[in-house]
Amino acid sequence: MPMTDPVARRLVFHIAGYDPMSAQTAHRRFTRELVRFRTSWGLAAEAGPLALEEDVATWHVTTSGPDWSVETEVRWLRWEDVMARLDRLPAPRRLASGLLALADFAQGGAFARYMRHNWRYALFLLYPIVLLALLAAAALLAGRVAAGLAGGISIGILAGLAVFAGLLQWARRGLRLDHLLDDWIFAREQIRDPDPVLAARLGRLAAQVVEAARREDVDEVLLLGHSLGAVLAVEIADRALALDPALGRSGATVSLATVGSSIPKLGLHRAARALRDRLGRVGAAEGLAWVDYQAYADVMNFHKFHPVRGLGAGLRGPLVRLVSIRRMLDPGYYRRIRMNLLRVHNQFVSANDLRTIYDYFMLVCGPRPLEVLARAPEGAADCVAADGSLVRRLPPPYAARPGLDRLP
Repeated sequence: MPMTDPVARRLVFHIAGYDPMSAQTAHRRFTRELVRFRTSWGLAAEAGPLALEEDVATWHVTTSGPDWSVETEVRWLRWEDVMARLDRLPAPRRLASGLLALADFAQGGAFARYMRHNWRYALFLLYPIVLLALLAAAALLAGRVAAGLAGGISIGILAGLAVFAGLLQWARRGLRLDHLLDDWIFAREQIRDPDPVLAARLGRLAAQVVEAARREDVDEVLLLGHSLGAVLAVEIADRALALDPALGRSGATVSLATVGSSIPKLGLHRAARALRDRLGRVGAAEGLAWVDYQAYADVMNFHKFHPVRGLGAGLRGPLVRLVSIRRMLDPGYYRRIRMNLLRVHNQFVSANDLRTIYDYFMLVCGPRPLEVLARAPEGAADCVAADGSLVRRLPPPYAARPGLDRLP
């Protein structure tokens, strides 16, 4: 399909980040956010029921304006079982594995590179370590007080251990320590020893991408990876290109959107050679339109960092578009959530209150393919008029900043 043609039928592979939500929860959130999308853009949009398969959860969406209509099939990668495997680890093993993963990323040079390229991300590596150190200090203090009151060292040791166990249990859930440790454990596994169940699943999705790109009833095949899911989306794209090196050069448009990406989190590790090789191959693919959306307000992504050239993985790669989460939301609502780092991070896969450059639902349900949205200076706001009709005459392309301006 020529890049400038409107999309009428789209197949979306949504690859979520490390968030152990069920497919049912993902579908409910999508349906809820779709209501806000309808209001923001004055469009008609309805999501169909959920269908569960082994690899994906599927639902259909019909979206329309005065002079256009899009049928979208969403295939949401199911990998909550992989995350559940880590969640079932006994607490001592989880803690040991988490500390090993953090030490591995520090020893592998990633922490030093985080400090150089995005010091705020380095805090995510330090946070669990500092938190555990504070818990240990509090337990030590409690043990010394107990020993002084009871007049016995053994009583102090028991009291300190009990306080540490209680504080650790509180931090595991209340301060999301378990989630953070699991995230780092999984990231290390992706570098050192990828989960075979997930790897097989990604291979089957790659075959689905190739099959969908050859269908006559699909205009755009969109791979959308959020957060750590961006790493998995790149792997799917690389596997699909291995199956069909001419992917996207004819038939359906094949697009890759990485949003709020954690690619540099893994890619900056010295041992992540396999990932950097994948990035180089995907970045050089002539038939693949790849766009990487970044936002300064989201401290969980790497702002102004090219995910291919910045890692020394190649000279090509995605167009990087810098967007403002503040401009996506009602000012009062943004003030309420801006300190909730996970909620800000998830705005990349939520509906906007305001029309602006980046809009998740326009990527998934809108009438223009990803490359057109990325090239338009104001994104979706340049492609859909105030009354919801399709803008036929597109403005001159967006002029990217030097170093962030690649798009095959």
